[in-house]
Amino acid sequence: MLFKYKGFDKTGKKVKGTVTASSVEEAGQKLKTQGIYHEGLSPTKEFSLEAFSKRQMPGELLALFSKELSSYLNSGMTILTAIKLLENQHEGEKRYVSFLNSLKTMIDEGKSLFNALQSQKVYALPDFYLQSLNVAGQSGKMVEVLTNMATFFSAQNKVRKQVKGAMTYPAIIFTVAIGMTSFLIAYVVPQITEIFDDTGQKLPPITQFVLSISDFLTAHYIALIVGFILFIVTFKLAYAKIEGFHRLIDAWLLKVPVLGTLIQNHELGRFSYILSLMLSSGVAYAQAVHLAKSTFGNYGLKDLFEKANIKVQEGNKLSNSLQMIKGVKLKRNFMQSLALGEESSEVASILDNISALYAEENEDKLKLLLGLLEPFMMLFIGVVVGVIVSAMLLPIFTMTQGLQ
Repeated sequence: MLFKYKGFDKTGKKVKGTVTASSVEEAGQKLKTQGIYHEGLSPTKEFSLEAFSKRQMPGELLALFSKELSSYLNSGMTILTAIKLLENQHEGEKRYVSFLNSLKTMIDEGKSLFNALQSQKVYALPDFYLQSLNVAGQSGKMVEVLTNMATFFSAQNKVRKQVKGAMTYPAIIFTVAIGMTSFLIAYVVPQITEIFDDTGQKLPPITQFVLSISDFLTAHYIALIVGFILFIVTFKLAYAKIEGFHRLIDAWLLKVPVLGTLIQNHELGRFSYILSLMLSSGVAYAQAVHLAKSTFGNYGLKDLFEKANIKVQEGNKLSNSLQMIKGVKLKRNFMQSLALGEESSEVASILDNISALYAEENEDKLKLLLGLLEPFMMLFIGVVVGVIVSAMLLPIFTMTQGLQ
């Protein structure tokens, strides 16, 4: 890993730069031997052709790899034999086979599974995954850790699929609503407008409003569609590439009622599970916290735990460190459970329970929200169509009454 640092040299001069190490402790030790006193270390991305060619290994594939490998190792196979068997089973998946082939070659040369995974150039793998396997290889818990990792990534994929599946029906309703409204405004309204123009009668305000919208959309629909697509693309690019914009959106999302709670539950639940898993695998507490904090996707929470991690590396408890730092206000039950676990030396089991609790809480809230979303969307469609129909029929009724 590549770490960036800021600090002072022996003469008191400010210095900054990068150092390569496998952990923050090793990076700090290297700087110490160079006579550099750092104020903070943070991992950064190393830009190279090899790093650019790598892409993140999909969670579903990582779960499959961990599950199958643990199953073969549990049956008594060597790692090399298990990798060869996996390679034969997935002949049609070129990139995955290339990944397995590179592992097979390096393991055959005498490298450990951890070193092979770290050295391969096909997929980028999470640091907490690699370090957990590193400790597992040293402690003889490889099968147990691989099984737990498979369970974790499978659970993450299950949640993702559940959310996508639950959003399918509302998305279809919304698409139908947009199509129906567009058809009424683009084709039905202009035809009825011709009737009103011929009669010369004064139109009700609601009809004038709908007609003005119809004229505007008909005249500028291409610009509106292109503008909408450009907005979505620009937003996604800015969110992915501009750190300041990413931080601003993440901070705002945490403050949104209900959504902010869902995000915090998901992020804290994932952190709790990974920290629990690594502690159970034998990873030292400070190192486990350092690795688990990389699982955060929200910048607000990530910044908070990165600052707390520095204090943990200095010997403080994580619960105390989080209380000392200003930032996102974390859920009270998380803070209390973490403090209780650190006092009783049962952090792993307590955080595992917290993770399960947050997952269940989020599942219940998502079901409730999606259940409420469907009738609200139906109501929205009814109101929009009702306004358009009323705007068209009202002048017709007025004309009919005038003829009587």
